Formats: sequence, structure tokens, C-alpha cells
Amino acid sequence: MTPAETNWAGNITFGARRVCIPRTEAELRETVAASTAARALGTRHSFNTVADTAGDLVSVAGLPRVVDIDREAGAVTVGAGLRFGEFAAELHESGFALHNLGSLPHISVAGACATGTHGSGVANRSLAGAVRALDMVTADGGAVTLRRGDDDFPGAVVSLGALGVVTRLTLDLVDAFDVRQWVYEDLPESVLTGRFDEVMSAAYSVSVFTDWRPGPVGQVWLKQRVGDEGAQQAPAAWLGARLADGPRHPIPGVPAGNCTRQQGAPGPWHRRLPHFRLEFTPSNGDELQSEYFVAREDAAAAYEAVGRLRERITPLLQISEIRTVAGDDLWLSPASGRDSVAFHFTWVPDGAAVAPVLAEIEEALAPFGARPHWGKVFGTDPGVLRTLYGRYEDFERLMTRYDPEGMFRNDFLDRHFRL
Repeated sequence: MTPAETNWAGNITFGARRVCIPRTEAELRETVAASTAARALGTRHSFNTVADTAGDLVSVAGLPRVVDIDREAGAVTVGAGLRFGEFAAELHESGFALHNLGSLPHISVAGACATGTHGSGVANRSLAGAVRALDMVTADGGAVTLRRGDDDFPGAVVSLGALGVVTRLTLDLVDAFDVRQWVYEDLPESVLTGRFDEVMSAAYSVSVFTDWRPGPVGQVWLKQRVGDEGAQQAPAAWLGARLADGPRHPIPGVPAGNCTRQQGAPGPWHRRLPHFRLEFTPSNGDELQSEYFVAREDAAAAYEAVGRLRERITPLLQISEIRTVAGDDLWLSPASGRDSVAFHFTWVPDGAAVAPVLAEIEEALAPFGARPHWGKVFGTDPGVLRTLYGRYEDFERLMTRYDPEGMFRNDFLDRHFRL
């Protein structure tokens, strides 16, 4: 079986009749125009069928490399198929940075933005929040450019590949910065729920890792910008947690060699904001992932609701991560219209066993309007899902206008969106 036939985790086998890797944009436009059904293929890191098709999987990874830094505008235009780790160092060397990165630098820019993927930080939007403009090939083989401020733009950034094949994105830049990373262990659960905003605001980016077992929370990863108060050193104890005495992997007992450097060693933003290092290829995906977003003001109550299911969760869980995401105005962003907290679950690779537990988690989080991550495993009813976004019907109309014949549609889109 070739790598393109399955997703990264191996839990999805694509139904495509072929995989196309155009080498020029002209070839890409010809490929799309000649297809009767197509979907854009990124780094295959989604855990559901959002990228599947019975037609052609079209990768933009073969297009000419584009990294065009506009110093005056404070922006960079990159090829959609590039992985974040493939151009971040170039930005840093030029004196610039992206505002944030996800856990893995191995994911493609277009795929991450199209599904609302994020890092952490109370003031940090999702990766899609940095998009200033995008170029895409539409169903008829035409080319469209949308820019921030255009009417269709907020519906086109997190678009699940439903509008076309994105070829380039222009991203906001900030000045380059360095980061120190500290890990604390055994944070009292009462501190997390009682002082949630204080915990999650303690650094530029904060991640809480838990296995949901009774007792203290396993790990808190603090990623502090060098120059910020407290970044130069870390106390041995913090809010009842203790400073780790060595590097840690998010999953207890797993060697930390493929994780980004910890223990306060300063390094460029792209070497610290992800949890994992680019030079180590992630495992072949012996896991499933799910994630749910609720309003940050509901974080403690949502945590307690999930905690009541801990006996159901822990036998199937590898690790859970809690992060914050600043709100944005993108129609299908899971953080649209509200500052959010995201509850992430990395499961053992047993979909049949995980499914009923997911249903219980979704029921527990339903009072908080929990939105699932578009690229992960979830079972939220489509009728419920459409009530959770203020511009859902507007997006459906956008789909019909850009793709009237449904060439980019697939079973996933048909299940969640009406024609």
C-alpha cells in the first residue's frame, strides 16, 4: 500500500481512483478542470474522511517552492503545500516569525488553515488567523485571489477544501523572537479549575497535559518569550506544581528525544513553540485524535464535566491536552466569535471502542456548545453542528456559488452541509 492511500494515522483508507501531483500551476488547473470529483491532499494528518474522495486526490506539494517575504508589508506568501517547518527557519533568519505554530511542524500550511488547526496562548489565534490572502484554483480550472476585507474571505480560510484547491497563502508576520520552555509536574487539579485563567496566562503559550486519572494534573508546558517577565528563570515550585528535573514527553514514560528542548534553554520560536522537532518524523500514527472547543469562560465547568467520565476515558486514552485559542471572525473556525479552550484527546487506535466514549464526552460538553475540530474524530450530529456557528448557512451558500456542480464535495461535506 502506498503512503498516499492512507492518512497519517492509518485509520482512513482513501477511496480515490488516483493521486495527482501537478508540477506547475497550469498543470494543476488543467487537472482540476478535467476532473469530475477532486479533493486537495495535504500531509494527511486528518483523522476522518474530510480529505477523501472517490475521484482525484490533488496534492500541491509538487508545485514550485514559494517563500516570498514582503518586509514592508510584514507578510510572507508561501506555497500551500509547504510544511511549517520547511520555511520557519528562513523567516527567523530574515528577522520575522509567525505568531504561533501547532504541536507538529510537519503539517502543511493549507491543510492546517483549512481545518482550523491551532497552537496555544490566550492571545494567540489559530494558524488560520494569520492568513491575509489566499490563491486557489476553482472547479472550472480558474484562479481566484481573496484578501482580508473581501466579503468571501472569512468563509474561505477555514473552508475544509470545499471551495477549491489553495495554491498559495499570505500570512501575517511579527518580529522574530526566542522562547524558553519549562515543564511543571503535578499541578493540583483544584488550582487548574479554580485559577484556570492564571494558569493558562502564565506564558506566551501554555499546554496542560492530563490522563484524567484522579489526583494532580500531569504536566504544564510553559513557553515563555525571552525578554518577558519570568522567562529567564523558573522557580522550583509554581502554583503547587514542581519543576521537572529533566526533559519530558507529553505521554509519561515515553522518551523525550523527539520533543523540543526544555529546561529553559533559549531557542528561536520555531524550535520551541511546537512540542515536537521537525528532524524527527512523527510515528506512523498509532493513535486516534479528537478535540472539542468551548468558550474560555466555561473552561472550569467543561473540565469538571469531562472529569466525571474519567473512568470511561482513561482505559482508552494515551494523553489529553488542554490549550487556549483567541477568538477570530472566520466562519468555520472552531474559535469563531469566542475566546476558546480546546480539550484534545489522543486515543489508542481502536475506533470501535473510542466511539461510545466520544458520544459521552460530546453529551457532557453539549451544554457548552462544544465545537469539534474539523480534522479529527467526532460524532456530533450535523443538525447540532450547524447551530454552533453563526455563519453556517452563509458558508453553504458560498460552497454552492464557488462549486455549483459539487466537484469538491465528498461524503463528509454531504453529511455536514446542505446543497
